[in-house]
Amino acid sequence: MSLQQLLIQFVRRHAWAYASSAVMLLGIALLTVWLPHQVGKLVDALVGPGIALPDLAFELGKMVVAGAGIYALRVAWRLRLYATAYRLGVELRQRLFAQLTRQGPAFYQQQRTGDLMALATNDIDAVEMAAGEAMLAGFDGTLTFVLVLSTMMVVVDARLALVTLLPFPFMALAFWWISRQVHAASRQSLQRFGELNDRVQETITGMRSLRALGLVPSSQARFAALTGTAAQAAVRTQRWEAAYEPAVGLSMTVASVSVLGYGGWLVWQQQLSLGALTSFGLYLGQLIWPMFAAGWVLSLFERGRAAWGRLQPVLDAAPSIQDDGRRSEPPRGPLVATHLALHYPEQNHAALDGLTFTLAPGRTLGLVGPTGAGKSTLLALLLRHWAPSHGMLQWDGTPLADYQLDALRAAIAWVPQEPFLFSVSVAHNIALARPGASRNDIERVARLAAVDDDIAGLPQGYDTVVGERGVTLSGGQRQRIAIARALLADAALLLLADALSAVDAATEQRILRSLRQARVGRSVIIVSHRLSAVADADDILVLRHGRCVEQGTHAALLATKGWYASQWQLQQLQAALESDDLPSDDALVNEVDDVV
Repeated sequence: MSLQQLLIQFVRRHAWAYASSAVMLLGIALLTVWLPHQVGKLVDALVGPGIALPDLAFELGKMVVAGAGIYALRVAWRLRLYATAYRLGVELRQRLFAQLTRQGPAFYQQQRTGDLMALATNDIDAVEMAAGEAMLAGFDGTLTFVLVLSTMMVVVDARLALVTLLPFPFMALAFWWISRQVHAASRQSLQRFGELNDRVQETITGMRSLRALGLVPSSQARFAALTGTAAQAAVRTQRWEAAYEPAVGLSMTVASVSVLGYGGWLVWQQQLSLGALTSFGLYLGQLIWPMFAAGWVLSLFERGRAAWGRLQPVLDAAPSIQDDGRRSEPPRGPLVATHLALHYPEQNHAALDGLTFTLAPGRTLGLVGPTGAGKSTLLALLLRHWAPSHGMLQWDGTPLADYQLDALRAAIAWVPQEPFLFSVSVAHNIALARPGASRNDIERVARLAAVDDDIAGLPQGYDTVVGERGVTLSGGQRQRIAIARALLADAALLLLADALSAVDAATEQRILRSLRQARVGRSVIIVSHRLSAVADADDILVLRHGRCVEQGTHAALLATKGWYASQWQLQQLQAALESDDLPSDDALVNEVDDVV
């Protein structure tokens, strides 16, 4: 869809607002055209037979009333039309937000956050201006041009009108060339602003790392370079937009000189009255606005076209995960994976390869393995962030693709390793999973997540605002608040993606005990590098290079003396070394020998 088609559809949906504004603009144009004609009549009356004072006062009064009417109508149409044009911005931002919520990781891997923010601000503003200011100026300028030129030709003198039009073809050619330059410059300016926006977002997010690594000076230098590039692009756009004015000024100067020369000769030859020439001169002055309006409209339209060229691909991008399932009720039965495989784009090896397991309702599955083994990939498939390359995931006997995304994700509570907290109170962050939850429910799940004592120590307790991304809290506190939020959701499946990595062993065991008490009818999948977090799981999968290399209970895996057993011994030894309860030297040597 082109920008023209978008604007046409919008105008059709808001036809009454545009039509009423057009009627008001028509009234303005008629009054504007009437005024110079009235001035010409008064000049001829004063130069010729004269006019009585009462009649002069009456004629001047009519002109004052017309001026007041023009002012009132201009205020009215601006209020009417701008209010309508702003709706387009609202609609586009709502479409963009809805589109972003439908997209998965594959989409965001190709997009920059700052650039998406720029689309929601500057680019949509440019399209909105094309729907409001540009359309109004275009209609007003065109209407004024047609009425003024028609009056000049029919009422005053057609010969002078033709002389006036002589420089206009050259001005139109200049406008065409300038508009092409404005389009290219506007597109580059919007791109540079997106890059600058992305850099600002990245810098603010990573400020702690920049300070810790001593990269603030180099970051400032890079930001200054981006700022300079963005400013140059904006100045280049303004420079080309400013080129419209000289083109108009030169054309109108040529037209004015031609009219004065030829019109003066006609008056000398007594073929034109002085009042008619005066009226024509005033009409010629009124043509300046339509010419400037043409340049302004072209500039705004090219800005809008450049912005729409960036915005449309994002709005029309197909969702990376199709939401065409028909089943709307949340699943509750067993979760079954059959020969599950996923191959990420632009990777040479499979992230998951032939994984098979069954998780019954109310049971716990542990996922362990070295970094890059495929644990997080399995969770991404369960959340339908990605679609499997091969194999099948079924829940309650139904493939996951047959569930509506809202229904599927409503049945899953996910706690990532780096949870996101919003800049609201602790209570609001926990209640995001269930906005209508009572304070008693919020405090109950906080106790289950072993974070109630920490919250009590905050300045305002549960009403303490945590700051952006929970910056005022520790990593362990953020993880436990996220766990409380997941428990409050009371979903059928709880996913813990290394969500206990930032808490100590004692707190971990307290949380796991609470989970065992609270998981009645709820399935749990725990991903962890700390094996103590999955020791009580009903089934444990050991993944390596995307494959399941070991499977069983904690005791069974220790008996196999494979990777799981060696990692368990190593982690137990490390825990003993970190505690005060150290083993004897001989026992320590035996432990090391067992691990080796």
